[in-house]
Amino acid sequence: MFPYWILFTAFAAGSVQYRRQRAGAAGAAAFLSLGGILIALMVGLRYKVGGDWINYVDIYERLAQLRLSDTLAVSDPGYAFLNKLSFLLGFDVWFVNLVCAIIFAWGLVGFARQQANPWLAITVAVPYLIIVVAMGYTRQGVAIGFILAGLASLERASILRFIFYIACAAAFHKSAVVVLPLVALAASKNRIVTTVILFAAAWLLYYLFVESSIDRLMTNYVEAEYQSEGAAIRIAMNVPPAILFLMLGRRFELSEQQAKLWRNFSVAALLSVAALLTTASSTAVDRIALYLIPLQMFVFSRLPSAMSERGGGAGQLVLAVIAYSAVIQFVWLNYAAHSWAWLPYRSYLTTTADAV
Repeated sequence: MFPYWILFTAFAAGSVQYRRQRAGAAGAAAFLSLGGILIALMVGLRYKVGGDWINYVDIYERLAQLRLSDTLAVSDPGYAFLNKLSFLLGFDVWFVNLVCAIIFAWGLVGFARQQANPWLAITVAVPYLIIVVAMGYTRQGVAIGFILAGLASLERASILRFIFYIACAAAFHKSAVVVLPLVALAASKNRIVTTVILFAAAWLLYYLFVESSIDRLMTNYVEAEYQSEGAAIRIAMNVPPAILFLMLGRRFELSEQQAKLWRNFSVAALLSVAALLTTASSTAVDRIALYLIPLQMFVFSRLPSAMSERGGGAGQLVLAVIAYSAVIQFVWLNYAAHSWAWLPYRSYLTTTADAV
């Protein structure tokens, strides 16, 4: 588990050293980009790491046998096409994982750059979003990467660009469309027009990516009453930032749209707890709650500056957030039921040639 702690320590150290100053800003941005490359390589070139590794290898082998036209008709066409492209180029599943990891890291770093302490935002993401989700749930990992990129663009770009990012996310995992209503309800400019556009886009994406698979989803997640071990803990991880934001949101000095957006994420996080207690399938709630993880990055990375008076005490709060994240990583790596699938960390860069 040593490589995981190296990754965590690198970003934790950056969190402590980070200062939002103009002097050296270009250098700080370059180092953050290097951190993103490290994440992409570690996630993308993993070898036999993650609970669904065998399943993804099986998917690759099945899709490799299909014609290209049939591949595009498969559920999650973006992921299916990427697998087919890898086969046509003579590569293996590592190419699929690497491309997905690059997209994930791109979205993650882009979103982190919008936060008060980008390094702290990624530190918060390391224990679960990076290690567990990106390395274990490849399709949802790349979908979350697109969503993070979309969230980062909301303030400076048109709503159509955000819809484009969500469409890309849905092409890799159709459940990504659940984010659209949270954004629609946060519209502050041209509210009626924006809301109509977003809900129309949500309907269109549902029709294109979800409707044809709704029966299978109902069978797999609801009727079969699939249960995710540890779902309650993972969903509960969204609760502290949700409560903190609902209580202290005014201290974050956000625009009206941002305030509403993260309020919606916070309310959804609390509602997911209620859904977990009342639904027959914890897996369905667990998978949807993955898209609320950006709330953890947003709140915890901004909390030190929001709670400190004229910068006083910010350093102690940064250390507190790092310690909180370290505890999560330690507990997961040592006590999670399926952490064995991530241990030890292995990479295509260090395996023997016959494994490549």
